[in-house]
Amino acid sequence: MTCFCDELRDEWFAVTFFCHIFAAEMNKKTKEILKVRAISSAFVVLALAIFKPFGLSAWAWEGYFHLLSFFVLGVMVCLLSDLIMKYVVRMPQTDTLGADYIIRRNLWFQFINTPLIALMICLYRHFLMSDKVEGNLLSWSNFLETLFIIAFCSFAIGLYWRFKFRSQYLTMELEETRMMNEQLKKMQQEADQLAKDAAEVKTKVDEPVKEQQLSAHEEGLHSISSVQPSFHLILSGSTSDTVALYIPDLLYVEAVGNYVKIYQVKDGKVHSDMLRATLKQMEDDLRSYSMIVRCHRAFLVNLQQVEQIVSKSGNMQLYIKHCHEYLPVSRTNSVQVKEALR
Repeated sequence: MTCFCDELRDEWFAVTFFCHIFAAEMNKKTKEILKVRAISSAFVVLALAIFKPFGLSAWAWEGYFHLLSFFVLGVMVCLLSDLIMKYVVRMPQTDTLGADYIIRRNLWFQFINTPLIALMICLYRHFLMSDKVEGNLLSWSNFLETLFIIAFCSFAIGLYWRFKFRSQYLTMELEETRMMNEQLKKMQQEADQLAKDAAEVKTKVDEPVKEQQLSAHEEGLHSISSVQPSFHLILSGSTSDTVALYIPDLLYVEAVGNYVKIYQVKDGKVHSDMLRATLKQMEDDLRSYSMIVRCHRAFLVNLQQVEQIVSKSGNMQLYIKHCHEYLPVSRTNSVQVKEALR
């Protein structure tokens, strides 16, 4: 009994030492994170108290001290994982980078935190719980068993947090969509104004008026328009077929098997052409036009022809002018769409 108490005393000294280290990182946001980590660790400890794995039933009342130690160990490892995410993975905890960032960060956190907790518990079992239960000695089978238990508990508590923060997540998603729509309209207005000014300058330059002097602004626009890629383009595929394209009228390009379907506006109506090519070929041919981006593995879209960005059931969609179609935005390509809007 004396030996067990000495082990607990040494363990609590170590816990106090690490708590002092983590206190230096504490602020209002950290306290909120600590609360979440403490609740998550308490859930895991409750599951362990109910099912009593690792030979906990053999310890009688002393098992509650081990459960308390598991709780403290879980909180400490979670905080350590947060520090790893912040300083090593370079993904700090923040609500300002959008819903996609939060989802990716949570996945990375679980990928790091779950095996780390399993390893710490295995070491604890080996050094402090193997005198009564020899099965607690460190081994690969014990690690895999612990990893499975912690992974299952992490999945269950993850569902709880997802339900609890659903309203907050949706609010954040709606705000992100609103800001993207504002950026979309601003970018479209700037692009339309630049095209209009460049067309006016080109008209003045082409006028057969001798010794016509351009203003500094017009000369700047003329120089810009001279280096911009042409709006008129001929797209070709693996056959002799070609498609004449006027970039501002392009709506989107869709992959259909071994072909691509090109949608554009002609004489006020939506017109489509089939071309034997891959979407990757079309993406390479249109790379010079920053407004044309891949939004999905099957779609390239012209952001100048997007009327509105909407969010439906957590999925981003682009509402296209003229054809009134909704194009999906995959999570992988959402980053590319957002960067194009900046």
